[in-house]
Amino acid sequence: MLETYARLAEQALADEAPSADEALWLLDGDDVELLPLLQAAFEPRKKYFGRKVMVQVLNNVQNGLCPEDCGYCSQAKGSESGIRKYPIKSDEEILKEAEQAARAGASRYCLALSGRGPTIERTRKLANVIRQVKDRYPIEVCLTAGLIGDEHAEILAEAGLDRLNHNLNTSESHYEKICSTHSYADRLATIETAARHGLETCSGIIMGMGEASHDLVDVGFRLRELAVPSIPVNFLVPIDGNRVTSDGTLTPERCLRALAVMRLINPRAEIRAAGGREGHLRSLGALALWPANSLFVEGYLTTRGDAVSDTYRLIRDAGFEVEGNALYHAESPESASSFRLEGSESILKPDVVRNA
Repeated sequence: MLETYARLAEQALADEAPSADEALWLLDGDDVELLPLLQAAFEPRKKYFGRKVMVQVLNNVQNGLCPEDCGYCSQAKGSESGIRKYPIKSDEEILKEAEQAARAGASRYCLALSGRGPTIERTRKLANVIRQVKDRYPIEVCLTAGLIGDEHAEILAEAGLDRLNHNLNTSESHYEKICSTHSYADRLATIETAARHGLETCSGIIMGMGEASHDLVDVGFRLRELAVPSIPVNFLVPIDGNRVTSDGTLTPERCLRALAVMRLINPRAEIRAAGGREGHLRSLGALALWPANSLFVEGYLTTRGDAVSDTYRLIRDAGFEVEGNALYHAESPESASSFRLEGSESILKPDVVRNA
């Protein structure tokens, strides 16, 4: 059996993907061994990214006010999640948060806007703030703003945008069960438009929305066909009030298997353990770093995530390194022999402490 994992690793190192049947076996097979699978996925991860971990900070610069009905999203039309809606933040707010992200060690600053897609006027405003961020701070900028066309892409490319994010989220055959106000083809067109204008693309999946394993595999191979260099793997957060909340499939092992499969199908891509990793990977969170080389810190669009300090501790404890940027001055990692218990300042059990 170990020979199988070694072969998969060798194929990935040669930029060859597993077959669709092999990918399905890796996701569902009862005889799959998790640690050898993760080691197989680690080989291409190590070749292309070493032991470094890119850290991303996501700034939700416009919240709610969305006419789309994506069932997984708390900002969607029809969601009863109770979020506070607000229009786009000022340039000053966006720039201040960009500085905070850079000084915290983020490799990339991700701007996110709710809505179907920006107007040309809004796109020009975004281009202006992207230029300012790029001029002031040594950090890459990614934008997720919905559906875009050729003119939008041209404006953003001229502004120096590093990446445009637009997730496929799920397979074409499953898409209509998730959203009715736009199509899978619309999402695909946005990715192709961005690439046509020289923008690097970022596109990934959301697991746990009632999809079958073949849907996950389909997305993995479609992203390979599109040569997407950045792939976030999101794990559905069950937000009360959303139409799609949980299908009960997301065990820590399934999440890790999916990350490994996505790495083996897309060996050269940045694979990100993205939204929901904290709640679904739980005590196995550090194992995500064997297939994945990128994490978000300080939360997602509308949900909380681990703080910078907690994420950096996880990275360093696992023997990996924060990639950082020119403004980031890494604190000395905790000693390998340091002792830490969560939730208490005292090492002694309360019932054995001598009364003062």
